[in-house]
Amino acid sequence: MNRRRFLVGGAAVVLSPRAHAAAGLRARLGVTSDEIAPDLERAARVLREVGLGWTELRNVWGKYVTDLPIADCKRARALLDAAGLRVSVMDSSLFKCDLPGAPSGRKDEVPYAEQEALLGRALERAPLLGTRYVRVFSFWRPTGKAAVAGRIVEQLGKATERARAAGCVLLLENVNGANAETSAEAARLLAALPSPALGLAWDPNNAFCGNEIPFPAGYAALDRKRLHHVHLRDAGRDPATGKCVWLPVGKGKVDNLGLLRALQRDGYAGTLTLETHYQRPDHNKELATRESLGGLLALMDRL
Repeated sequence: MNRRRFLVGGAAVVLSPRAHAAAGLRARLGVTSDEIAPDLERAARVLREVGLGWTELRNVWGKYVTDLPIADCKRARALLDAAGLRVSVMDSSLFKCDLPGAPSGRKDEVPYAEQEALLGRALERAPLLGTRYVRVFSFWRPTGKAAVAGRIVEQLGKATERARAAGCVLLLENVNGANAETSAEAARLLAALPSPALGLAWDPNNAFCGNEIPFPAGYAALDRKRLHHVHLRDAGRDPATGKCVWLPVGKGKVDNLGLLRALQRDGYAGTLTLETHYQRPDHNKELATRESLGGLLALMDRL
């Protein structure tokens, strides 16, 4: 049997091909930093303590990362470099808003009129933070019958071209309430925009909350060549209301083990992020992340 050597604490450990693949997934696993703490230095210490080498940046030092001053971006990069951490994705709230004339009843995270400026800030900051990947959305789903599919493709296409010119890649995230909420909806939108400067940040738990079975059905709908990043956590439904609730990995209804095995089997080469969301009764974010990470790593041990 072919075997490979893997360094653990300076010692060479021989791994089977299966174990080597599992180690590869773990080596590309991170946590969204503000799911640990708003202070990046604190989050970085925890990430290194638990043996992870990646992070996704969303809110840093009390600011959304796209609003972080350039000097603070450089400070963050220096801190992460010193800790041996890499940024998988820089989050933005691009297109997490209504299209004009297509109201959703939801609150815009950034008004439509400010979207171009928001994209410019994101494309400027991502390289400073050491990544070319910028997370984006697909506009809020309108409550009426407004025809928005063509307009979404047009808007996302223009943004994708700006990203390509800047040497960046936009990653569409499927999210609840957006036009691309499920895996299948995200796949259809990506198919309409074949540019290599647009890919997918797949969130199987958001798909679950959008009434899709994320694995195997949702995964089967994806163009895996466009898949660059995966969000991991767990979810269930409140038995009284039917509403989606976030849970520690291993405590919900999402087949995280099945989808991790599929990613391993299919040679997935992108990054993964634990985006905890789950809240403990004491609202301690770090402990909630540690609890959920423990469940996720236990699943990875079974790959």
